[in-house]
Amino acid sequence: MSREELEACIKKNGRDIYSFCCRLTGSRQEADDLYQDTFLKMVELGDRLDIRSNPKGYLLSVSVNLWRNRRRKWNLRQQITGPVTSMEDAALEVPSREPSPEARIISGEQKRLVQEAVDGLPEKYRLPVLLFYMEELKLSEIAGVLSIPEGTVKSRLFKAKKLLKKELEVVLNEKRS
Repeated sequence: MSREELEACIKKNGRDIYSFCCRLTGSRQEADDLYQDTFLKMVELGDRLDIRSNPKGYLLSVSVNLWRNRRRKWNLRQQITGPVTSMEDAALEVPSREPSPEARIISGEQKRLVQEAVDGLPEKYRLPVLLFYMEELKLSEIAGVLSIPEGTVKSRLFKAKKLLKKELEVVLNEKRS
């Protein structure tokens, strides 16, 4: 992949990939690292990859896989070292799910409630929801990104909608009371 092709790919898809990384990690600092690592992986593979057909889907897939690997390593470290106990160790802990700058700018209560409900979903439901609604990928593209059958994507989206509906009805009813 030439430098010009890389720059064109970043220019075309960079904003969407970064936005997805922010939502996936919940932290700007982690999103920055994940975003850079995604494009570094693309440079590493160079001419061995052919992303002309669906570059955005490929990049989202790389981001998801890198993020999963990081979480897996972090969880393994937590099992080995045990829970964080001192303040020095707390600095090494994965940052909390702080709101993105966009969420702080947009102060709508309903948007915040929906974001919290989506963030509270288990990962296997949250990823398809983010890819479908935020990145506006087709079901077949999501299946490719997550390496699961298209039918599984459909069922996870259906289950996620049911969970979100249930959660939001409870939250909204509490607010009204």
